[in-house]
Amino acid sequence: MTTPAHTPQRGAISALIAAFLGWMFDGFEMGLFPLIGRPALQDLLPDATDAARGQWFTIIIAVFLVGAATGGVLFGWLGDKLGRVKAMTLAILTFALFTGLCGFVTEAWHFAALRFVASLGMGGEWALGVALVNEIWGSKNRAWVAGMIGAAANVGFLLTGLLSLYLNASLDTVAGWMQSLGVSEGASEYLLHNRGWRFLAISGAFPAAIIFFIRLFVPESHKWEEEKRSGATSHWATKDLLGVLAAALAALGVIALWSPTVFAKVGNAVAIPATVLGLAIVLWGYLLPVRRYLGRSFASGQVDSQARSMVMRNLLVGAGLAAVALMGTWGSVQQAAKWASFLSPEGAQSNVIEYVVIFTALGAILIALLTPLVADLLGRRVTYVLLCLFALGSALLFFKTNGSYTGGGIPHSLLLTAFLLGGLTASFYGFFPLYFPELFPTSVRATGQGFCFNFGRIIAAIGSLQLANLMRHFGSDKIEALEGEARRLSQLQVEANAFSVLSCIYLVGILVIWFAPETKGHTLK
Repeated sequence: MTTPAHTPQRGAISALIAAFLGWMFDGFEMGLFPLIGRPALQDLLPDATDAARGQWFTIIIAVFLVGAATGGVLFGWLGDKLGRVKAMTLAILTFALFTGLCGFVTEAWHFAALRFVASLGMGGEWALGVALVNEIWGSKNRAWVAGMIGAAANVGFLLTGLLSLYLNASLDTVAGWMQSLGVSEGASEYLLHNRGWRFLAISGAFPAAIIFFIRLFVPESHKWEEEKRSGATSHWATKDLLGVLAAALAALGVIALWSPTVFAKVGNAVAIPATVLGLAIVLWGYLLPVRRYLGRSFASGQVDSQARSMVMRNLLVGAGLAAVALMGTWGSVQQAAKWASFLSPEGAQSNVIEYVVIFTALGAILIALLTPLVADLLGRRVTYVLLCLFALGSALLFFKTNGSYTGGGIPHSLLLTAFLLGGLTASFYGFFPLYFPELFPTSVRATGQGFCFNFGRIIAAIGSLQLANLMRHFGSDKIEALEGEARRLSQLQVEANAFSVLSCIYLVGILVIWFAPETKGHTLK
């Protein structure tokens, strides 16, 4: 492996390690809620029905996605204005501390609020790390680096499953360790109650420790420093962030409209046009900093009209590509472990969630590493088409071929299809770190990537909230009248149908990619 001559090898390796750890803990944080969401909501909403808890589960995911989208633009702006390293430090600190605070919540809305703030940092860290590592490592190693980026988050996702699996198998041992360290019996019971969800949430604060490593050993991007010396970074203005704030508020308003309680009052007649208006505001607000930056750069003569138009076009196309992948992930794949937990009767197999998380993560690590190499071989467009086809096939295979079982061990077919589901749907997250940096010049790379990858989260959030409508279409309103085994089996079928339909979003990606430029063999600008 080689790095540009002006970046010492040690500094380049430090940047890759720091970014890898940041992405890994991003994945750890994202993987936490599918594991702890159900037991957490059981404690926070003890008198609620399963349906009400399920609605809160979806709402918290949607709020998290809005926060990540906002953070991608906000911290991307900071990265282009102040530098990649400073902004990455702030992003990691944000998602680490506020994830840890989730372990002390007492209300469901507290959980949603803290997840929103934590996701600001998580959304920003992805764009910043991708920009920093691509700029430091140069062109020759970009496919390998992109694979590392895609794999890193899934290593974190794997860690959540392993930690939860160990914790639930050793709760008494962990309680003993805590008490030997001076933690009272009441405090250890509080932290480890109901599958230790509070302890797992608090463990999400650990990534804050890598900030010291970043500040001591990670060099700033030489490309960004050249932009700063040229005066290009001065065209970013703080007042433009008001657009980002307006976009975040509009996105949260749309999420609120589609929440079951509000939607029951307003219906499609209000929700659909309000969503179109809200998305227009979101698009305007998130794009405002880049549009204003390009306008100032054009006025100063640093950017010509052709480059300005190209950046705006790539922002929209990139957002569409990310939206397809993210809706597929958050609308169905993130629900896979929770859905699988209902495949067996209550208590027949208590660790199925952890095993599904582990096998989806293992598949994601392997295939995310390989995807950029395939994209370098076949080209960006053809590769994206293949990713969409395989991702759709894996989702249908998982949700439509796995049926109820009575315990006595988790079926091998469930674990195999979970491996394929995780790997083939996560392949996009090895593809985007290779492709998105090629769409933008250094001056707007962090903000551009942050917008593309994270605007897709808004679409994914709205899409995931359609699950309630889809499940009603498939008969969820009739489930409440059923009891016992009949109710469980009906719930499984209804959810499997809804997740399968939502996974068809990958077909849209097959069309969108042909509006995107083919950048195979291009160098970073």
